[in-house]
Amino acid sequence: MNVAAIDIGTNSTNLLVVDEHGRTIERVVNITRLGRGVDSSRRLTDDAVKRTLDCLAEYRRLLDRHQVARTRVTATSAVRDAANRAAFADRVRETTGSELEVLPGEEEGRLAHHGALIDLDVPSGRHLVIDIGGGSTELVVGEMVGGKSAMLASRSIDVGAVRLTERHLVDDPPRPEQLLNAIGDTHDLVDDLLREVPEFASATNFIGTSGTILTVAAVEIGQRTFDADALHGMHLSRAAVEDVFRTLATETLADRKHNPGLPADRADVIVGGLCVLVALMRKWDAPHVTVSARNIMDGICAELRGSW
Repeated sequence: MNVAAIDIGTNSTNLLVVDEHGRTIERVVNITRLGRGVDSSRRLTDDAVKRTLDCLAEYRRLLDRHQVARTRVTATSAVRDAANRAAFADRVRETTGSELEVLPGEEEGRLAHHGALIDLDVPSGRHLVIDIGGGSTELVVGEMVGGKSAMLASRSIDVGAVRLTERHLVDDPPRPEQLLNAIGDTHDLVDDLLREVPEFASATNFIGTSGTILTVAAVEIGQRTFDADALHGMHLSRAAVEDVFRTLATETLADRKHNPGLPADRADVIVGGLCVLVALMRKWDAPHVTVSARNIMDGICAELRGSW
């Protein structure tokens, strides 16, 4: 029985199809930028909705081709924030044949936590899984108990690659004070989080999942042809993250697009995502982050298969 997950994010719309053994049949990522302008307007624009629905129509054809028995369609930050989310959900149901689930941030984190740890060597002790999206970042603290992960707390903070870019990084390249303000937004929200849930401070192992994390890893090694599986389990040092940040943040968009490993359609928001990653690694004084090529869709598919 093949199962599938469709994840409609602020920046990208993604599909994962797996077979009954959990083997990947299809994994597709398309930058649709549904959340463009949502931070300021609190509405999904007609153009962004059309791009996303066109993508979903293609995914529906793939679901039919692979004879998918069960599909879960979820949406995250942009749709959570949008006043016209009900109308969008109706269009998604018409296009995909499935009801749209708008995930609360904590549930998004729970699913991302489970997905990120699949096929990953996680050391004993407490870990922090970070999922940097376009509009929000999910943070999950957990620990390994008897070789299995136990989630202790999940929270979502309203900073992401698209949100910080639109809010702060308005010049090309961004001015230093704009970068500091974007990093400061993240620091402020993390300070609030640590006061609310002190367990987060005890994490010693950093695990990162998301387009931002994978892109930074690909840029660091100069990956000419993107291969997420080759990045899975990679240890990305804080020094390397800071170096990629300095390089990309000081380049114009036109120059930034020429960096090996950086997809052209992520070049305009990657610095915003890096502001989040840099802020988190500085706050926890993390020496490195372990890269996971698995994500929320892997967690959803595992749940649909009953393997969780």
